[in-house]
Order: sequence, then C-alpha cells, then structure tokens
Amino acid sequence: MSSHARADGAPTASSAPDHDKILIVDFGSQVTQLIARRVREMGVYSEIVPFQSAEAAFKKMNPKAVILSGGPASVHEAGSPRAPQAIFDSGLPVLGICYGQMTMAAQLGGTVEGGHHREFGRADV
Repeated sequence: MSSHARADGAPTASSAPDHDKILIVDFGSQVTQLIARRVREMGVYSEIVPFQSAEAAFKKMNPKAVILSGGPASVHEAGSPRAPQAIFDSGLPVLGICYGQMTMAAQLGGTVEGGHHREFGRADV
C-alpha cells in the first residue's frame, strides 16, 4: 500500500492532486454516499458536493468526470435544482443517475415526460 492510500485502497485527500478525480453532484439522493464509496473502491478519488456549490467545486477540483446523483425533485417543478452549465460545456464525461439524468436531458434540450405517479426509489422498467 502506498503512503497515499487508505486501508481500503482508496486515495486520500492529500493524494488528490496526483490522481484522477470524480466530482459527485448531490441532488439529495438516498444513495450518494454509496455512489462515492463504489467510486473510491475502484481506486478513484471522489468528492461529494451539494448542487448549490457544484459550480465552485467543479472549477476548483478540475475533475476528470462528473456524476449527477438522483434526488426527490422533478425537473418539471419551477426552481428545481440544475447542474452547472460549465459541467456540460467542459466536454467531460457526465453520468446522470435518476434525477441527475433527467436534469441533464432537460438542460441539454431533451424532453422529460412525467410518469403516472411519482416515485423515489426502486422502480420496475
């Protein structure tokens, strides 16, 4: 184990400048910590930031990719959370999960249609 890794093999914050980094934008998902844990288990440094401070964190962190988490909001609600446009303009890979995927689609000109009822959690597709 190197001096820049935790016991579980994930890089430490002090090693972040020397490693690829993933920014995880949290929209209120119940599993955001699990997403970060899985990324870190792959040996990739990640940081979780709330969507309200995502733009500043994105600029400061200079990540190699971004994950947009899920959350309880709906893109059809006025004032619902959005990802910083700088993320999409960067050309970096972006993975949207649940709400993150819906806001990405809406922000990039796609159409998001509502279902017959709201769901937050497991759904059969």
